[in-house]
Parts: sequence; structure tokens; C-alpha cells
Amino acid sequence: MIDLFYAGDPLFMGMLTLVLFVNLAISTMYFLAIQKGEPSVDDIRRKLKTIKSVGLFGLMLGILTQLMGLHGMFLAIEEIGDVSPALLAGGLKVSLISTEYGIVIFLISYLIWFALTALNQKRG
Repeated sequence: MIDLFYAGDPLFMGMLTLVLFVNLAISTMYFLAIQKGEPSVDDIRRKLKTIKSVGLFGLMLGILTQLMGLHGMFLAIEEIGDVSPALLAGGLKVSLISTEYGIVIFLISYLIWFALTALNQKRG
């Protein structure tokens, strides 16, 4: 797992991890608010959209990172000239790491959103 983190570029993978942790912190904050019953059900419903938005941001950041990696790979291929299919496949494989991580963040965000929405509706 650590190898994938470093292969996918530590800077962007770190940014994606930060997005995940921010989303988990927001989710925890809303979970505790739902448990306390402080805000109204409608107010929480509007605020829960933040979880989906942050997850979508993680997905878009993962896709942007992939596109930047592909651009760098194509620049290197242009300079080198003739490239073997195995080398090309290896570059494509590495470029997918950040997108896969962004998709995982997106799915986690949506699962949390579904759970908190159901919990909020059960309360109201």
C-alpha cells in the first residue's frame, strides 16, 4: 500500500489523503450533531451535502492528477521517440493509481452520506 502511495506521486496522494481526512472529520462532526439532536433535520440535510461535495472534489483531484501524469508521460515519449509497449503500459498503470484512490474517496464519501442521511431521517 505504501508502494502505491509513493508510485502515485506523494504530493498528490498526500493531497488526496488530506481530502479523505477532512471528509472524515466533517462526517464525524455531523454524526455527533445528529446524535445530540441539536440542529433541525432540514438543517442537517442541507449540511450533509458537504460530504458529497468533498468526495467529488477528491474524485476530480484524482482525475486531474492522472491527466497531469499522462501529460508528463507523453512528453517523455515524445523526447525518447520509440517506446516499448511494456514501458507504455507501465506508465499507464502508474497514472491510474491516483484516479483509483480518488474513486475510493468518492465511494467512502457517498457511503457515509447515505448512512448519515438515513440516521437523520430516522431521527426526524
